[in-house]
Formats: sequence, structure tokens, C-alpha cells
Amino acid sequence: MSKTLLDKVWEAHTVRTLPNGSTQLLIGTHLIHEVTSPQAFGMLRDLGLKVLFPSRTFATVDHIVPTDERDEPFSDSLADAMIKALRENCAQSGIKFFDLPSGQQGIVHIVGPEQGITQPGTTIACGDSHTSTHGAFGAIAFGIGTSQVRDVLATQTMAIRKPKVRRINVDGSLAPGVYSKDVILHIIRKLGVNGGLGFAYEYGGSTFDAFTQEERMTVCNMSIEGGARVGYVNPDETTFAYLKGRPYAPKGAQWEAAVARWKATASDPGAAYDEVISYKASEIAPTVTWGINPGQAIFIDEKVPRLSELPDKDRATAEEALVHMQLKAGEPIKGTKVDVAFLGSCTNGRLSDLTEVAKHIRGHKVRRGVKAIVVPGSQGVAALAERMGLAAIFQEAGFEWRGAGCSMCLGMNPDKLVGDQLCASSSNRNFKGRQGSPTGRTVLMSPLMVAAAAVTGEISDAREIFHVA
Repeated sequence: MSKTLLDKVWEAHTVRTLPNGSTQLLIGTHLIHEVTSPQAFGMLRDLGLKVLFPSRTFATVDHIVPTDERDEPFSDSLADAMIKALRENCAQSGIKFFDLPSGQQGIVHIVGPEQGITQPGTTIACGDSHTSTHGAFGAIAFGIGTSQVRDVLATQTMAIRKPKVRRINVDGSLAPGVYSKDVILHIIRKLGVNGGLGFAYEYGGSTFDAFTQEERMTVCNMSIEGGARVGYVNPDETTFAYLKGRPYAPKGAQWEAAVARWKATASDPGAAYDEVISYKASEIAPTVTWGINPGQAIFIDEKVPRLSELPDKDRATAEEALVHMQLKAGEPIKGTKVDVAFLGSCTNGRLSDLTEVAKHIRGHKVRRGVKAIVVPGSQGVAALAERMGLAAIFQEAGFEWRGAGCSMCLGMNPDKLVGDQLCASSSNRNFKGRQGSPTGRTVLMSPLMVAAAAVTGEISDAREIFHVA
């Protein structure tokens, strides 16, 4: 019988079916960071338990780490306590820690892939909702809570219900100036932020076939914003080429065996899906959010919707969003003043993101009064970008070049909005207070659109600013 990748991976990792219908699932790879792990390790100590398979757990520090003044002790005492606790817990348990001095530190969802830890056909769990990123490799990857982090540390398994599978096809070529970030914002806009509840999203079609591995990661990263627990792309030659030669990838004869095994995990032709939805790439334009969730999005040349144009169920949230965002229904979002431009995050802080923006930003200057920062997703990305001269291009344009971390994606480190500042952001969430200020305003967009906002001081169409054609 033909099976989906989800079916195959789930069956291979099922320990047993629990009385309530959930699956006790073996977790092949466990990723941890400084925020959700201290309590889990504390629970283990209280129970007198040890980490069962420390070689299957990898750690890094990302959420709380400063991106400018990185000398320790950190000025934030809580952040300083968190990194010290992670160091101690990893040392005591024998867990590999990509610490600040290692040169390999970074956002957990960028470090895993670039180290070759993330591999097809595996199950991956992490105490962070954007773990769905790793599904770009044909892994079944999901975020978990602190008590589940404890369970995985103690047993290398956890209880979870198997989701249904929705196949999302995108076919055709994207127009110049349209990126994978626009694709996922469009999907979330169409299906809604709750549209994926109970589902895994399998992405496919000729658009995804042509995407680079990092473009696939951007889409899978935001699956959770559409309500899906899991988002994945079937592994192919693009996947294998990305992984080959990376530190934790198989070597020699083991590599050939691994590729054969990975190929077999892809969904079979004729596999049955619970639902199939299709979109045309040619219909997608540069997309920005106007509200307080990622589903409240429009094309850059569209107007902010009027309440009367929205379904009844969406009107209350839309009204709240308009007040918070200080926008007027029926008016263009293009031209809205920007205070901060943030380029980074686990969604768009990879080398390809920085390379694409640097290609267009050369010769431009950040608009006076705009605070613009570039935060590489890892120390590895930063080192490569610096060797390639990208950092110098950004600095010449007036961007601040920072150290690796989650930075302004969320308000857990010094990079925060002040008051009602509006931030053009390449990150993944535009919730109220997400960037550190309860009245701060976040507009999600692609990295090149962030650059366009930085140089004009307002939400702009990057195609026009950088003459993308």
C-alpha cells in the first residue's frame, strides 16, 4: 500500500499505541536550548533520573543571548543564569553543547541543519514551536513543552497523537522579487492561522522541487503559524547535496546507505492524503502582514481590508489589529512609516537570505531615523558572510552587524522595540508584545522587503526600490 512520508516515519518510530489512542513515539534527535530545558533537567533531578541517551541530544544558546555586548556575565541576570544552567546541565549529562566560544553557536533551527544533525526520515523534537523548520529535510519535527522535554530526556520517547496529512502543492515559477517567505505567508493567509490544526503539511509541486534547501526551511519554519504541528518536504537530491560533508552527516560507505534509506522515506506515488490543496506560484506577490497574527496578510499593492470584507468570525480580531497597528481599513499599507528594520531569525537568518539582500543593497543607505540590524542565524553563517564581504556591504549601507542569536524575533534579550515603534521584520510572528514592547508593532515580510523598508523608511515594494525584474 502506498504511504506518505509521515506514515513511514511514524511507523518506524512507534514504540506502542497508548490506551488513549496516542502514540509513544521514539524521538531520534532532541534539540535543546536555554529557555525550556532548565526546568526539565530540574524535574529529572527531583525524580532521581538521568538523561537516557545523551548522544541523541544537542544544545545551543539562542533566545536570551545578547547580539551586541556578548561578554559574560551578561547584564541580564536571568539570561546569565540560564546560560550557566545549560552549561552545567550539558556537562553533567554528557550532552554536546554548541556554546558561545565554540564558533558553532546559533539559533537551534539553523545549527541543527548546518551541522548535519537534521536528517531525513528521523523524528526531531525541541522545546520551541518552530522546530517544524527541520521538516524541510523530510524529518517529522515538532515543538514540545517543558514536561515533554523532561520525558524525552528521561526516556527518548514522548506521547503524541498522529496528525492527518494535508498535501499543499505550489506549482510554477515565482516572479522576480517574490520569495519563499511570500509563499508561506500566502498559504497561511489562505488557510488561516488555525487551518492546520490536527494536520501535518506536506509541501510539494514544481515550486518546491525548484526551491533550495534553505528556501524549504523558511516555509516549513512557519507551518506552526498556520496551526500545523508538522510541515515537511520530501527529501531529494537537493536535500542530499546540502547534507553531504557536514560534520554529523554519514561518511563514506555509510553515506551511500543513508541516501538509499532516505530516498525510501519519501511519500510513495499514489499515497492517500486527507486533503490536497493547490496554488499557482504566478499568483503570489510580495506579501506583508497588516495585523497581529501571520494570517492577517496582504500583497504589498493591496489595501488593508475593511471589516465588511472579512468573514464574521475574523472581524473582532481584525478590529483589534487595526487599533493596535494604527492602520486604517481601506488604505494602502505601502508608505506606512517604519522605525526599525530587522533582518534575521530562524525563518530568514541564513546565508542565502543575507546573500540575496546584499546583492541588492549595495549602493543604498539606511534612511535616517531607522534602526536597521542584521543578525546572522549562527556563528557559522556570520563567519561565512564576513569572509564573503557581505557584512561589509551591510555596514556600508548603515545596518548594524550583530552576533548570532534570536535577537528581535522575540523579547527575551536586549534587542526589543520601544513604545509603539513599527518594525519591518523577517521573523515569523507579529503577535502583540512579541518584540518586547506591548505596544510595539511588527510587520512580517521577506528579507528583501525588510531592506526596502530600511532604505526608504516606510513599507515599500522591494521590486520598485531595487529594480528587481
